[in-house]
Amino acid sequence: MYTGRTIFSQLIDFLPRDDFHRCVQRYNGDHKIKTFSCFDQYLAMAFAQLTSRESLRDIEVSLRTFGSKLYHAGFRSKQISRNTLANANQIRPWQIYADFAQTLIATATELYADTDLGFDLNNTIYALDSTTIDLCLSMFPWATFRKTKSAIKMHTLLNIKGSIPEFIHISEASVHDVNILDELPIQPSAIYLMDRGYLDFSRLFALHQAGAFFVTRTKSNTRSRRIYSRPVDKSTGLIFDQTIRMTNFYAANDYPDQLRRVKYFDAETNKRLVFLTNMFNVPALTIAMLYRARWQVELFFKWIKQHLRIKRFFGTTANAVKTQIWIAVSVYVLVAIIKKQLALDQSLYTLLQILSLSLFEKMPILQAFSQTDYNVQNNQNDNQLSLFNL
Repeated sequence: MYTGRTIFSQLIDFLPRDDFHRCVQRYNGDHKIKTFSCFDQYLAMAFAQLTSRESLRDIEVSLRTFGSKLYHAGFRSKQISRNTLANANQIRPWQIYADFAQTLIATATELYADTDLGFDLNNTIYALDSTTIDLCLSMFPWATFRKTKSAIKMHTLLNIKGSIPEFIHISEASVHDVNILDELPIQPSAIYLMDRGYLDFSRLFALHQAGAFFVTRTKSNTRSRRIYSRPVDKSTGLIFDQTIRMTNFYAANDYPDQLRRVKYFDAETNKRLVFLTNMFNVPALTIAMLYRARWQVELFFKWIKQHLRIKRFFGTTANAVKTQIWIAVSVYVLVAIIKKQLALDQSLYTLLQILSLSLFEKMPILQAFSQTDYNVQNNQNDNQLSLFNL
């Protein structure tokens, strides 16, 4: 309820506090902590995400300008020191914020479950991919990548409904994408969309045996034998639709069952794409359209890199980096939850722009979103905003 409270404090009301404290207790995060709790740390880092702070000093100066408003915004600490925040990011387990983000993700997934994707399918559809975040070798020596460079990879399984990241694994950049299939939680009957970097027949067969479906692309050296061809409407861009078996010795041993191969001409990119899938009961054109939906995970990576603070880190240890990434993800998901629960029409980009300028204004949160009519322009990629215009 609004009683002269700041927008930031109303925003925090959407956080499940009990779940957060359970995550803290699980890892003993507040042990011997008297003043700057894990929740204070989360609020400070969330503030940095929402207002695009660039450094610890920037966070400290910005928060101190609000003075007594900090208490009314939910902070229990009267002042936030950059040294205190840096120490908290370094030593408090990042798993606290990872588990809490998963709690928010579960809520968001349920809220967006009825989103219509335009496919006549009841399956949950996931897009799997990774993005590399470059780091300075001298400051992040633990993140091995190349001789002159450090980096980490953010492996993400994105639920296409609502563009909610249901699984995130942070690794050194030297870890190959295909290895993440071993860590992936497999949901029977779900559809996994992957590029050809994940083409490993033994792992794909494990997906198949678990009752899941996949759509991926072939490589130039993929060898197979055609068993059956189905008729296709070539006016739709389809070239062929075949049932095949692998002929390469190792591939045939790794995937002894039949596969479906669909070739499609994409007029937008002027490319001929060949897809592999274990789905035989859907139209061939749906296979091509499903793979096109995989692009949403690319837009998700581009969006969070542009609008959340995961390119400049407030600490140099692995714990600090993972803490910052997981809090950034949780803020993203929190805004997605608020958008759905308040039935807001604006895109997530617009909502974050409004929040960044009005966090400590005292007005009802709905009023902040309804009175401001932003004309959002995206000069980089017109398709990017469509991802969040749900």
